[in-house]
Amino acid sequence: MARGWSFYRDFLPVVVIIGNECNDMGLLTLFKAATLQGMNNHVFVAYAYAVATTILLPVTFFHGRSRVVPPLSFSIISKIVLLGVIGSSSQILGYAGISYSSPTLASSIGNLVPAFTFILAVICRMEKLAAKSRSSQAKVMGSIISIAGAFVLTLYKGPSLINAHTHLPLLLQQPINFLKTEDASWAIAGILLIADYFLVSVWYILQVDILKVFPDELTLVFIYNVTATILSTTVGFFAVPNASAWKIGLDISVISIVCSGIFGKLMSNVVYAWALHLKGPVYVTSFKPLQIVIAVGMGVMFLDDTLYIGSVIGATIISIGLYVVLWGKVTEEIEEDVGSLESPTTENAPLLQSYRTETSEKNV
Repeated sequence: MARGWSFYRDFLPVVVIIGNECNDMGLLTLFKAATLQGMNNHVFVAYAYAVATTILLPVTFFHGRSRVVPPLSFSIISKIVLLGVIGSSSQILGYAGISYSSPTLASSIGNLVPAFTFILAVICRMEKLAAKSRSSQAKVMGSIISIAGAFVLTLYKGPSLINAHTHLPLLLQQPINFLKTEDASWAIAGILLIADYFLVSVWYILQVDILKVFPDELTLVFIYNVTATILSTTVGFFAVPNASAWKIGLDISVISIVCSGIFGKLMSNVVYAWALHLKGPVYVTSFKPLQIVIAVGMGVMFLDDTLYIGSVIGATIISIGLYVVLWGKVTEEIEEDVGSLESPTTENAPLLQSYRTETSEKNV
């Protein structure tokens, strides 16, 4: 009998991942505001990882005592350390790119993540790609449609639908004005963000590989954060030797660091680990194109931005592509369930079929 609809496996991941994408975009906007107040991006990354590690230490300790966790072998620890190196490197590159540009550009370039992840998943044989399979065709077409919609939203503005009634402060206008300037920092930011999102795709693939043999998301995130804290702090000391830059005042910088440590480096990573273990890397990254939609929506609702028809068209295309990818994943699971039922083993073969097999062997 094929698996039916499940709230835990089919509905909850969608809600949680979309909420996580909203959380990430809010944190990126908060980080940009803090850097415009003078906070260094290397200092920010180091402190944010340190906050997450400090909170995770007692949580992981009591979590390990309350349940049976898989044994940590040297191979698993080495992979998690490598995961920490890749993750912290991507964060350092990404926040450096945002400091040169804006969260809007970061969310636009972030639409490359589904394509990168899908290619890597196929290479690593984590995803099946059959030309005649409806699920494979849907996943490929859905990814292409989502990426195309994101580029439409980014590059095509069109006439305005909702005009801003007030003038925005200079801080809030910067992400929009950035796209209209031809500055050398644009090229630097683009290169840094592309490298960042490629490493993010590698980070997803490696994490899925680790979770197959070590399905303890909280312990994985803790060791990952310890590694990332050590690496980002070491890089920060070399990149920012001035001690005064490491002094944080009681302003938006502290709010950004604490929020990023708790809701980003801790909660977001645990959510991603849970979703990757449950649904796989292609499913999780298929929600990335929603970031640009969330950025536009937050700008209209909270920043009094202007809503253009290009944003509506792009958001609609992205939603269609996301639905096609999700339909492909559900169809793939159904095909796998049906395939397992159509190829019974000798243990659960029908009685009449077993009798016929034995009779033919005797006759031979």
